Amino acid sequence: MSNIQEEIKLNASKVDAYLNSYFKNQNSNSKLYEAMKYGLFSGGKMIRSYLVHAACKVFDIKEKDYIPIAAAIECVHSYSLIHDDLPSMDNDDFRRGKESTHKAYGEFTAILAGSSLLTMAFEMISDHNFKIPDEKKTKIIHALSFCSGHLGIAGGQFYDLSLEKEKVSQDLIIDMQNKKTGALMGFCTEVACILANKENERETFKDIGVKLGLLFQIADDFLDKYGKKETLGKPSQQDEVKGKNTLLSYLGEDKTKELITKIKSEIENSLKQYSNNNALIDLMHYMTERKS
Repeated sequence: MSNIQEEIKLNASKVDAYLNSYFKNQNSNSKLYEAMKYGLFSGGKMIRSYLVHAACKVFDIKEKDYIPIAAAIECVHSYSLIHDDLPSMDNDDFRRGKESTHKAYGEFTAILAGSSLLTMAFEMISDHNFKIPDEKKTKIIHALSFCSGHLGIAGGQFYDLSLEKEKVSQDLIIDMQNKKTGALMGFCTEVACILANKENERETFKDIGVKLGLLFQIADDFLDKYGKKETLGKPSQQDEVKGKNTLLSYLGEDKTKELITKIKSEIENSLKQYSNNNALIDLMHYMTERKS
């Protein structure tokens, strides 16, 4: 296991510990509660949580000030995956090597579990036990709300589904993927600036996160084309079957790889003025070279 993989795993264990503690305080015997936990603790790498860690490292932010936010992000991300898998959306039966939430608990329970995880994210950030100034909490909640709704994750999913098998432009594909994947990753990096009182640098760091999200999505497109179900934990070769609009299908492999190089160079140029940028740079390379 590489150093970056070990760091991601260590950070994930801390976020998981926080989430487990939070859930214990909300203990319920309902199937809805079980479905929420099933969708949330699903064995993912928690790349977005580590992205928060890597961005906060640039500004020497303490763990206690960002772990609750990283946990909230995992709730938002899990909500989006649960809803993505629904029969009315991507209709996927497997996620991360096990049945999708709607297959395990039923469709209406999965919808409610996803919605409950989304609202729980804002509950975590606003919780009085999370000791950061209320002004920062308000900014964080506003930014997370923005990237979760119709201008972010939900909007990206809408375009992803409504434009299936349609011929669209490269710009529209990038806009769709910047919403569906990039918006939340943009928040992951932007939040470091909010915590560090670096208001003038918020847009720069948000842009870095959005670009990392585009790299992540492109890597996903390659994995869907060439990956194996045993490694991915879900069926591969699905984008072409469903008529998904991807940069890989639009540009072809060679031009897509050129775009990857261009985006990576832009991110490195944006980060070169920061001395503590190693974690972000390493994550960028890991995200584009990952095998699952």
